[in-house]
Amino acid sequence: MQLWQSDIREARLLALCTAEPKRLTAEEARSWANDFNSWEIVDCAADLFVGARLDELISEFAADEREFVRRAAFAMISATAVHRKNEGDLAILAWLPLIQAHSGDSRNFVRKAVNWALRSIGKRNRGCHGPALRLAKLLAESSDKTARWIGRDAVRELSGEKLMARLK
Repeated sequence: MQLWQSDIREARLLALCTAEPKRLTAEEARSWANDFNSWEIVDCAADLFVGARLDELISEFAADEREFVRRAAFAMISATAVHRKNEGDLAILAWLPLIQAHSGDSRNFVRKAVNWALRSIGKRNRGCHGPALRLAKLLAESSDKTARWIGRDAVRELSGEKLMARLK
C-alpha cells in the first residue's frame, strides 16, 4: 500500500506485481482504480484483480466513464479469458454483451481494450471462437466507426490460418 501511495509509476508497478491476490479486497481495488492514469498500470492491475477473483468489478468498471477505469474492465475480461483455463466457457461468453455495449467508445485506450477482450475470448478455444467471431462480424458491419474498427480487426485475427489450425 505504501508503494502505491507513493504516486511514483515504478513503485506502483512494483506494488501491483508484489501484491498478494488472495489478500486484495474489492474496496482496495476500487481505491487503486481511482488513481489509474496509464495503460500499463491498468493492464498490470487487471492481472492482479483477475488473480484476486474480483470479477464483480468488471461491470462496475465498464460503467465508469473514466477512460482508464473502463479500460480495466476489458483488460480484466481479456486476462480472465487467457489465464483462467478452468473457467467455464459460459462465464467467459457472458462478457460478449458488455463488449458489444462499449464497442462504440472511441477513446484510444478503451477501444483497444474492448478489441483485446473480444480477440482473447475468440482465441480461448473452439467453444468461444464461434460466438466471438459472430460478434466481431456484427461489429465489422456497424455504422459506428469505432465498432467497425474493433470488429474488422477481430475478424482478421480470429479468421487467421494459424489460429484456425490451433483450434482444430
